[in-house]
Amino acid sequence: MDKHAQAGWFNRLVSRRSVLATSALGLTVPAVALGMATPESTAQTTSGVTKKVTIYAEALPGGLFGYGLARGQATIPGPILECYEGDTFEITLVNTTDQRLSIHPHGVDYTTDSDGSPLNASFNNPGETRTYIWRTKEMTATAGRRWIPGSAGYWHYHDHAMGTDHGTKGILTGLYGALIVRRRGDILPDKQFTVVFNEMAINNKSAPNTPMFEANLGQRVEWIAIGHGTQFHTFHLHAHRWADNRTGYLEGPSDPTPSIDNKDLNPGSSFGFQVIAGDGERAGTWMYHCHVQNHAEAGMVGLFLVRNADGSMPPGAQEAIDRFRGHMHSATQNSSMPGMDMEHH
Repeated sequence: MDKHAQAGWFNRLVSRRSVLATSALGLTVPAVALGMATPESTAQTTSGVTKKVTIYAEALPGGLFGYGLARGQATIPGPILECYEGDTFEITLVNTTDQRLSIHPHGVDYTTDSDGSPLNASFNNPGETRTYIWRTKEMTATAGRRWIPGSAGYWHYHDHAMGTDHGTKGILTGLYGALIVRRRGDILPDKQFTVVFNEMAINNKSAPNTPMFEANLGQRVEWIAIGHGTQFHTFHLHAHRWADNRTGYLEGPSDPTPSIDNKDLNPGSSFGFQVIAGDGERAGTWMYHCHVQNHAEAGMVGLFLVRNADGSMPPGAQEAIDRFRGHMHSATQNSSMPGMDMEHH
């Protein structure tokens, strides 16, 4: 890890939950440092940069595990990893646990040595440090006026070795996170939220203890939705909609891409999109949840608080939060989720 990050510089500048690594020397620079707060800020960088990131896999209370960018900083989900098409990640995974584990990505290129699966003997034994190489590429032209897709997309990473050769225990207990590959020119957000539907929980928590995400009216918010486990889900966000494509934006007035506010989110799948918080004049407390009805009833519900543009609470918002926290969700959720808070107030 970069010496500045070890010294606490990174802690003071931005949350460890979101990292945009931009230096060939391994310096991890937060996305806000690239001008994300500007309404029309876009991703601009040269291709072929190597990002060196150290990730620590750590045991957490309640039988959980997490990934973090420094010792003692593991979270569920792990940090958001970002790069641009054409860049390479060098992920140094430090296993501080007594479990065999790994890190396996979706959406990028890698050799068998960096597969992160026991099939290819690609994993970290307890206490072991291992480097994984992930590569990305831009779209390329091929015969017949066709194009081969590049790596741009909202992807994810996860363990593939704890408990079984498929990493079932690691995923169940929190070893997962978001991976974003941007295309140069993409609009950058003000805020980012990662939502993982894992069995009958959100980020390994059940309502009313699920994450409450916050933004001010008018801020550009990026959502990364990821599915894990064995259950089939749908992701629904109240009062906001997005285009059902790579970015969530229409490409022009004649773009036929449908606008949606609900999308399937099944095991191993992921998608992302950007919206403007409040989408006009709708400050308030809004739900995000699985729209499979018995899943929502069982606690797969969280809150998106859109404050007024000046950061103050809009009328009725706190009352809605209080009602949510006092709501009695069904006791039918999957009690096999390690560490999941089962209290309902």
